[in-house]
Amino acid sequence: MRWLALSLVGPGIWAAGFVLVYALHGVGCARGWPAMGLAGALDLHAGALWAGWLVALGAGALLLLRLPRAKAEAGLPVWLPRVGAWIGLAATAFTLLPVALATSC
Repeated sequence: MRWLALSLVGPGIWAAGFVLVYALHGVGCARGWPAMGLAGALDLHAGALWAGWLVALGAGALLLLRLPRAKAEAGLPVWLPRVGAWIGLAATAFTLLPVALATSC
């Protein structure tokens, strides 16, 4: 049962990152963050979205590094947590990058 629960952590990280980035997008638009400078050509809105995306990516990568190496157990797919972690990381990278790049409100 532990391996099955661990296999859902990767997609869970993606879901949390999705909520974080979209919440930052909505709050940033409502508060006028695109008009506030942060560093050089980067505005506060873009910086917040990039930071949220990078936090989600970092959490997914950390999960992959911290997952225990699978040892054979009685008929259980012990490779499943790694697959779930990779799916979550790939989903985070590909579904949230466009939001971080396109900060228009």
